[in-house]
Amino acid sequence: MENKILVETSARHMHLTKEAVEALYGKGAELKVKKMLSQPGQFASDNEKIKVVGPKGEMMVSVLGPTRPATQVELSYSDARALGLRDVPVRESGDVAGSPGVKLVGPAGEITIDEGVIIAKRHIHFNPEQAAGLGVENGEVVRVLIKSDRTTVYDDVVCRVNPNYELAMHIDTDECNAAGAFGLVYGEIVK
Repeated sequence: MENKILVETSARHMHLTKEAVEALYGKGAELKVKKMLSQPGQFASDNEKIKVVGPKGEMMVSVLGPTRPATQVELSYSDARALGLRDVPVRESGDVAGSPGVKLVGPAGEITIDEGVIIAKRHIHFNPEQAAGLGVENGEVVRVLIKSDRTTVYDDVVCRVNPNYELAMHIDTDECNAAGAFGLVYGEIVK
């Protein structure tokens, strides 16, 4: 298998529980598909963005679907600083224990989550065949070279292997800007 991995920028977004969707958008509300994302079954929601309110500021954030078991807000370091949030941990998606909370304001209501704000750890999605072809295992940490006008090697990239995944590396907007990874960009695992 060719060592060529699509690099996608994952801008600030949130995942909501079914209960949070109803609290923010109204009773009986469901997330509607705006566009499908690279990972099978995942989509950008056509529902209104949700306002995230921190100690120093607020910003509108997109919602991704489908709903999840826990509400989670994924920001970049720049976003967290703009909101006045401190000690936001870099974590894999879903690992929100002990992370800061925040207020979320929707068109029909608001909620405060006690925890759930993280900076997503850069990662690569693989299905088992893709992982085997590139010689990596679930949980393995690799380095990825991104060639651009600002060629960068990202260390500490976690490999996530699941039959429901498709090959793509996800970085946040700060990492994208640092590497000049705009447009159609590919990376390669380096040892």
